[in-house]
Formats: sequence, structure tokens, C-alpha cells
Amino acid sequence: MHVLIVDDEPVIRRGMVKMAELYVPAFSKIQTAENGEAALEQIRASEPDLVLTDVRMPKMDGLELCKIIHEEFPHIKTVVISGYNDFEYAQKSMNYGVRHYLLKPATKSDVHDMLDQLIKKPKHGYLSPSRYIEWIDQMEQQIWALQMEEINNLITGWREYCLSANISLAQLKELLDDCNALLVKRFQARHYSPASVPAHLQADSVKEALDAFEKGLLNMISGLHAVRSGHFKDPMEEAKAYIDSRLSEDISLDQVAAMVGLTPTYFSSLFKKITQETFVQYRINKRMAKAKEMLSAPHVRIVDVAADVGYDDYPHFTKTFKKIVGVSPTEYRASLGIK
Repeated sequence: MHVLIVDDEPVIRRGMVKMAELYVPAFSKIQTAENGEAALEQIRASEPDLVLTDVRMPKMDGLELCKIIHEEFPHIKTVVISGYNDFEYAQKSMNYGVRHYLLKPATKSDVHDMLDQLIKKPKHGYLSPSRYIEWIDQMEQQIWALQMEEINNLITGWREYCLSANISLAQLKELLDDCNALLVKRFQARHYSPASVPAHLQADSVKEALDAFEKGLLNMISGLHAVRSGHFKDPMEEAKAYIDSRLSEDISLDQVAAMVGLTPTYFSSLFKKITQETFVQYRINKRMAKAKEMLSAPHVRIVDVAADVGYDDYPHFTKTFKKIVGVSPTEYRASLGIK
């Protein structure tokens, strides 16, 4: 467990560190900061499990720090340690999820009793917001591309993650309802309105809730199939056709990804998986294939071939052609008996 101690008085910081070092089980890491601003930098760089903070500090006080932690890092436990005169002020911190309030001077016994209550009691579950958003992003992309193997992998991974997080049934229902609502909203923005029946809200167990949520996802996918009614073109086939018809143009990966409704990162990954080539490699190979076809026509000038496959720079074309085909354009023509 990783703890961060925040206090502007060096003597108190050292004392708190000493008491934390004597605690069993030992902390994996003990860090310190002299004010809320410095503490926040450390929290964003390496999220601790527990923050012990003073109230009155320069630059950013403990109350503001607790507020930010509560909003951005709700899984981090916070404890306020402050003087008697700050008691009323510190009480406000309870609105920001602060677990305990310790009065200075805190003894080793006080600190260890507080840690026992926080650490040794059963843990409440937690799901990382970043992991949740990442999953939503991936699921949206995979459903839109109808990549069933990837969808099934995401569903399986999500189930395992939810179960390992040890969250309550009520927490899980709330989470799944948020997931469902966010996916529906994103698909509506793509002009597809899936029928949404949140059956997971009626579940009597965590397993039932996950089963119902997964069934809802599959219904969402079936609905998308039905809407497309067989006239939907596979996004990768559509992308390749788009590239093939614009070999003379300098189109970008971002343009093609937008055309098929996928993010550039996901499109790039899926394109390589399907074609076994990167976007750039595929386009170069297609350009050279078209160049070979045009070079077989004796009346077409090589410089015109270069321009027609997107190369205004003739030397660059000849260099690329030789790299891909193995011979220069002139040598290729000669091999066909064309002078």
C-alpha cells in the first residue's frame, strides 16, 4: 500500500513518516509533500492508496486538496490531521469523502488505530474511471465495425474485471446502467438508435446483472445488423476501395478512418490486422501495382504514370518502384519488350 503524507511543517512530516514506517503490515511506498499543490502533482504522477493531509498549508490547503481528490480520484482514501482550532474547518472536508479526522499532536497509537480501521476492514470495490472509459471507447469501435471476435474478448475481459473489483450489486447495476446509456448515446450520434432494455437493473445477483448486460450488448449488435440490412459494406473493404480509387491523391489515414466512422488509432490497428499491411504499405503497394499495369501500355509516358499514381516527384517514384518491384520503371518496360 502506498501512502502520501502532506504537511507544511518538516518536523510533523518526519514524525508522521516515522509512525507510518512502524506500522504493520509495512507500506510499499511512503511519500511526502509540503503543500496541496505539490501533493497533487505526486498524486497525478503516481496515485497513492491513502493521503494523510494537514488542513492549513500555503499554495493549496488541505480542504481544496481533499475536494480535488474526491472529484478526480474517488478511490483514494483521505485522512485529515490538524490542530484543535481547525476542527470546524476540517469538518467540512467530510463532504469530500474524508474517512477520518485526527487531532494534532497525533500519537503513534492514534495513527495506527486509524490505519487499522482503514486498511484492515473489508475493502469496498473500485473500478478505475480511465479503464471504464477505455472499455467504452473500444466497445463502441468494435460494435460499429461488427468485429465479433474482438467484441467477445472485450465482454469476457469486462466481466472478469468487474468480478475482481469486488463491487456490490448496487454499484455494479449503477455502473452497467452508465455503460449502457453512454453506448446508446454514442450510437445515436452515429444515427443508430439501439433498443435499450436495461434488464440488468432487475438482477438479483452480480452474475445475473452481468449476464443481462451482455445480452443487451448482443441485442444492440443484432439491431445494428438489422438496420444495415445486408447493404452494409465491411469497413475494411470500404476503406480499401476508397484508397484504391484515389491513388493519385494524397489522402491521409485520418481521412479514411473518418470516412468509415472509426477512430484513427483503432482503424490503423484493424486495417493492419485484416490486410497484414499498414495503411502506408498498402497504398504504396497498390500504387506500384497500378504503375506496373500502366507501364505495360507503350504509349503512356513514365512521367505520366508517376503522376497518375500520386508521385509528382519523378525521382521519388522511380526509387520507390525499384524498391518494391526490384527493377526501375524503364527496366520493367524493357522486360516486357517495350522500348
